[in-house]
Amino acid sequence: MTVRIATRRSALAKWQANHVASLLRGREAGLDVRLLELMTKGDRILDVPLAEVGGKGLFVKEIEDALLRGDAEIAVHSMKDLPALLAPGLVIAAVPVREDPRDALVSRGQRLEELPHGARVGTASLRRAAQLRAVRPDLRVETIRGNVQTRLRKVEEGFDAVVLAHAGLKRLGLADKVVQVFSAEEMLPAVAQGALAIEARQADPETLRRLAPLEDATTRHQVEAERALMRRLEGGCQVPLAAHASVEGGTVRLRALVASIDGTRVVRGERSGPVEDAAGVGLSLAEDLLGRGADAILAEIERGPGLTAPKR
Repeated sequence: MTVRIATRRSALAKWQANHVASLLRGREAGLDVRLLELMTKGDRILDVPLAEVGGKGLFVKEIEDALLRGDAEIAVHSMKDLPALLAPGLVIAAVPVREDPRDALVSRGQRLEELPHGARVGTASLRRAAQLRAVRPDLRVETIRGNVQTRLRKVEEGFDAVVLAHAGLKRLGLADKVVQVFSAEEMLPAVAQGALAIEARQADPETLRRLAPLEDATTRHQVEAERALMRRLEGGCQVPLAAHASVEGGTVRLRALVASIDGTRVVRGERSGPVEDAAGVGLSLAEDLLGRGADAILAEIERGPGLTAPKR
């Protein structure tokens, strides 16, 4: 039996796909698992901020198309790259154990509070940029694109620091580059950051059965709450939106924020509820944020030049 995994070609994407392949081989000795490496639109467009060219879906369309054509049985994504709605006919068949969801600062040895006035800080995320500006409005926060290694090189090429997902650095064996790991209180993570999504065709029961043992219930509850909030706010790379859920016992606790692009306005909130209603917790918190000013921020972003968020 051969199982083909569709993946992006970046080092991190291939690490993630190979990780899932190893989990499958560990359960089925002799299983032939192969990678189908694809170039997505998001990988090709590197000179324009994601918010200006379509956001999250740029990293998944070609991969989902390969699944729907039958070129692969499985796709592996960074969950945070997935848009709020999947392509018809596809499902998130399994969500493995989540890696550290926090953000990390890479610099020449200085923590965020130690960076000089006017320091250049690079990030690919409006969410990170808004939160950086909220605590250090003096910083020159600039958009950078490219794979993890490309962004790390920016520190050698003139940037004072860059901010990336801690999970990606750990997965690539680059955790020693990290100077500071931000707590959720210091910088709230992206929706589903650190989690993997294993996608498959809904009408492929054999593959769904094969993937079911890779499911981690705690991670599933976390991302259900976070993604439900995102769906209601219809936020992606176009919106400075952050959310992080934790699970203790049978309760999911969700924290989230919506910020203006310049970080001068930040609406924060928190909700808790039973894990069985994780999506409901996300929806409830989204409504709370909208009612306390997030709606005005999102409407302003929709009207802003070069940044268009979907209508809610």
